[in-house]
Amino acid sequence: MINNILVAFDGSKEAEKAFQTGLEIAVSFRASLNVLSVARPPEPPSMVETEAFLDSATQHFEENFITLRSLAETQNIALNTTVVIGHPADQIVHHANVIKANLIVMGHRGKSIVQRWLLGSVSKRVLSYASCSVLIVR
Repeated sequence: MINNILVAFDGSKEAEKAFQTGLEIAVSFRASLNVLSVARPPEPPSMVETEAFLDSATQHFEENFITLRSLAETQNIALNTTVVIGHPADQIVHHANVIKANLIVMGHRGKSIVQRWLLGSVSKRVLSYASCSVLIVR
């Protein structure tokens, strides 16, 4: 049974579709809905830069979360939001474990073959390492 959903949200159109899908599933199962946004810090980060970057990222994502909260409220679903810094795939898998998510919902982002080969995609890494089900929304 699905009772705790994590939606990975980066503000893209794909992430908006993933949120809508996660919200629909949460309504169907009366599940908790959590949104995680991950900001990648500048390389190599200093402590001062990292703190300033996290503040800026949090402010940016909080503006997006206002709309997401409103959509969730219309469906009587409480929305928990979190912003963290790090590698997106690592943070998504870690946060899913911390909150004991049953399902991760995330958008698919197209990358060129060369980029995928060199870096791997976030969704591919989450699929490989998540301990719960993962739904990739296209």
